[in-house]
Amino acid sequence: MPRRDRFWAAAPVAILAVALISVSGSATSGSVVFMSGQVSQSAEAQALRSQVLNGYSPGVSFVPAGDESGVIDRLTAESKSGKGTVDLAGALHGSFVSLQASDVLLDISDLAAELQDAGVPRELMDLGKLGTGRQYYVPWIQATYVMVAGKQALPYLPAGASVNTLTYPQLLQWAKAVADNTGQPKLGLPAGPNGLIKRFLEGYLLPSYTGGLVTTFKSPQAIAGLEYLRNLWHYATPQSLTYDFMSDPLRSGAVWITWDHVARVAAALAARPHDFVVFPAPSGPRGRGYMPVLVGVALPKTAPHRALARALIRYLLSSTAQGKTLAATGFYPVVAGSLPPTIPLGLRLEANALARQQNAVDAVRSLLPVGLGTRSGEFDKVFTDTFTKVVVHGGDPVKVVASEASVLQQIMNQTGAKCWKPDPASSGPCRVK
Repeated sequence: MPRRDRFWAAAPVAILAVALISVSGSATSGSVVFMSGQVSQSAEAQALRSQVLNGYSPGVSFVPAGDESGVIDRLTAESKSGKGTVDLAGALHGSFVSLQASDVLLDISDLAAELQDAGVPRELMDLGKLGTGRQYYVPWIQATYVMVAGKQALPYLPAGASVNTLTYPQLLQWAKAVADNTGQPKLGLPAGPNGLIKRFLEGYLLPSYTGGLVTTFKSPQAIAGLEYLRNLWHYATPQSLTYDFMSDPLRSGAVWITWDHVARVAAALAARPHDFVVFPAPSGPRGRGYMPVLVGVALPKTAPHRALARALIRYLLSSTAQGKTLAATGFYPVVAGSLPPTIPLGLRLEANALARQQNAVDAVRSLLPVGLGTRSGEFDKVFTDTFTKVVVHGGDPVKVVASEASVLQQIMNQTGAKCWKPDPASSGPCRVK
C-alpha cells in the first residue's frame, strides 16, 4: 500500500536484504534493528535518525523498507528461514493483517497492558489486536485527511454553522454562498490523475451517508451520497480535475475550501499558517466518516533482541518521542497530551483538527483497504470510476452503482478479502448487499 497515498519506488528485496545485513553487521552489539515501510523517504528517514533516535541507548539502526511490501517480504523470508535480523517492524495496519495471517508476529499483549497509561485511544490500540484477543502491534504514529479553508471564506458560512461541527448539507450551502458572492466556484477537490478523491469516497462521504462501504455500496443511502456529491460538484472549480495536491491552489487563492491528506496541504499551512483554518471533515446522516492512516510497531517472532525492541517501543510512545517524530516526519502522535511549543503552527493546526475528528462523538472510523494485496488499485478504481461516471459526467447513479458493484464483488471474491471497518466483520469475502 502506498506510503501516505504517494507513489514511492519500492526497494528491491535483494537490495533490502543487503542493506539489512550491512546495518546489522556494522551496528554495535545489542543495538536494535528497526525496519519500517513508512518514514521511508530518505529525508524523513534521516530526520527520524537524527532527531528522534539519535542518542537513544543502546542504539538503533533504522532501515527504511522502501514500501510496505518490503516489510512483508523481509519478515516472511526471515520467518521461513527461522533466523531474523529485524527486531522491530513498523508498518500500516493492513500489512500487519497479512503478517499475522502468516504467523509472523509475536504476541505483545503484556506490553500493551503496560502502555495503558501512555494515552493511546482505546479504539486505536484495539486495532492492534487484528480482530483477535491478542495484541500483535502497538500504534506508533498516524496521519489522516482534513478540511482546510482560507479565512476569507468564513464570512460565507451558513448561519449557525461551525467548521468544527460542519455537516455535508452545510458544506454545500457554504460552497454555493462563496460562488454566488464571488462569481467563481472556490471549492476544490483533489480529483486529478494522482489525487485522492478515491479516499474521499471510501473513508469520508460514503461511510458518512451509509455507515459502511463495501456492504452498503449499492444501498439507497449510497445513491443519496453520490447525488449529494454531484450537487456539490457544481460549486467546485473545474480545475479540480487537474489537482493532485491541494497546497498550491490554496496558496494561490484559486481554492478557498478543500479536503485532502495532511501531507498534501502541509506546504500551504507551513507558508501561511495564519491565513487558514483546519477542521474535521463534515458529518452525514450516519456520522462523521474519517480515515486514519495508522502506523504501528510490532515484534517478529524471529527478533533477536526482543527485550531491547520492547524498550524501544516504550520510548517511541513517550510524549517526548512523539513530539519529536511529528517535527521530524510530519506524522502525528497517537498519544494524548499537548504538543511541544517548538512544533510549527501549521503542524499544530493539523494536529488539532485530527484530534477533533478522531474524538468526535459521531465519528465513523474507516480503515484503508485490507487484504486486497496487489488488487488494491482495482478496488480504488471502482470508486474513482463511480465518481467520474456519476459526478463528473452526470450518469445515472443507480445504473452506475449496479455495474460497479459487480466489479467490486468480483475483487472481493477473488482476493477473499474480509470486511474491514466501517463494515461489520465477515467470515468470508466481504459482500455487497
